[in-house]
Amino acid sequence: MALKRSSSMKTQLVNAIQLQEVEMEEEINTSSSNDNPAEAQTEPKYYTVEEAVESISFGRFHILLFVIMGSANIVEAMEIMLLAVVSPEIRCEWHLEDWQVALVSTMVFLGFMVCGVLCGYVADKYGRWKVVFGGFIWAAYFSLLTSFSPSYGWFIFLRCMVGCGVAATSQGFVLKTEFIPSKYRAFLLPLASIFWMLGSMLIIILGMTVVPTMGWRWMIRFSIIPSIILIGLFMFIPESARFQVSAGNIQEALSTLNWIARMNGATLPEGELREPEVTERGNAFTLISPAFRRTSLLLWYSWFVASFSYYGSVLSSSELLEKNLLCMTDADAEHQIKHNQEEALCYCIPFNMADYQTLLISCLGEVALIPLNIGMLNIFGRKPSLAILQLLSAFFFMLVNICTTMFGFTVLLFLLRSVVSMNFNVVYIYTAEVYPTSVRSIGMGFCTSFSRVGGMIAPFIAQVLMSKSVILALSPFAIACVICAVGVAFLPIETRGRALLQDA
Repeated sequence: MALKRSSSMKTQLVNAIQLQEVEMEEEINTSSSNDNPAEAQTEPKYYTVEEAVESISFGRFHILLFVIMGSANIVEAMEIMLLAVVSPEIRCEWHLEDWQVALVSTMVFLGFMVCGVLCGYVADKYGRWKVVFGGFIWAAYFSLLTSFSPSYGWFIFLRCMVGCGVAATSQGFVLKTEFIPSKYRAFLLPLASIFWMLGSMLIIILGMTVVPTMGWRWMIRFSIIPSIILIGLFMFIPESARFQVSAGNIQEALSTLNWIARMNGATLPEGELREPEVTERGNAFTLISPAFRRTSLLLWYSWFVASFSYYGSVLSSSELLEKNLLCMTDADAEHQIKHNQEEALCYCIPFNMADYQTLLISCLGEVALIPLNIGMLNIFGRKPSLAILQLLSAFFFMLVNICTTMFGFTVLLFLLRSVVSMNFNVVYIYTAEVYPTSVRSIGMGFCTSFSRVGGMIAPFIAQVLMSKSVILALSPFAIACVICAVGVAFLPIETRGRALLQDA
């Protein structure tokens, strides 16, 4: 009996020990499952907009985006280059002095400068798409009104309003950048120069064909046709998914990304799109915070010089051709006559076909070296490319002073336009990459506004000082470029291959 009782107690003890071991194994398995997310079937997965954009990669949507948003550069180029073509015409019609002709360009850039910051703030607060679309309509409307200007005063006021519209359309670069995967930005964004060149050439061709027969007013009316076409085409471009996420519109961003993925034949990453809402959007003080202060200050000057040198090259070439101020060793009888403001108030010297051809060839310079531009961005990065291009700009500005043939001048102008255009491309790309989504548009707005200060000053040097001395007029452009090349070395961030930041 005692033996049976002892055996029963042993059996119960063994069972208790086995039960305890089973319970311990279950606890260990449960703990191990919680520590290993791969085995936890209930653990959700998340992804960001940056990861979604990289996963979708490049496809049909980006081709559509590139063509439509790139065409916005056609509108901007036509409105800016129009000034170089129409200057001889309005100079004679309203008997303008040099400073009055220069004031036309300055008023356009004044509108651009004032509205640039405003458009950047609105784009960060309420969306990129609304600002760009409104800019197309605004610029086309006031450009059309310009063609009916009854006086010089009305002309410069309406061109100032056109500048406001162009400032809004320039936000399209931000919209475009936020959709392009990082490894494709250095290839695609410089190609926008093709559209700028097309716009420049189109307005010059209109000047060649329309101005001699129908006058400058009809040239302006024809020039708004691309804007009207783009107003319709822009309906195919969605709002930036990066902006939608920063504004807390996760479902809208997901819908946009799904549409792009279907169009490209790609899929989104597994899981749920999740990023925190950015409450502080469009805060200008972020640009001068300790994290971005040095970058912003150096970028503002870089943009000033980019615009100063670009429009200096455009307006200088126009002025040199119009007044026959070139030092040419093979000048014909017509180009041997030098025109000086002190000799006559109104020049009434329209461009001839040779002058238009020179301007057309110089426009080709803006795209001829795009492969070189892409190579520099991918091999050297953004900062070294900026410095190299600024030094080359200074070099070619000084070479324009030398005596040469008309062919030699055309080649120099071609090379000058190439390097100043490439410099503008690089500074655009760097700015869009260095600022986070929360302040990307207002950061671009401030930069473009500082660039227009350069555009406002350039006409008074290129169109007023040029009559006094060619070398005196071209030297400030070269000096500004050299100083900028030195400043670029102190930019703290290289953005080549870096993902776009969402918040500061």
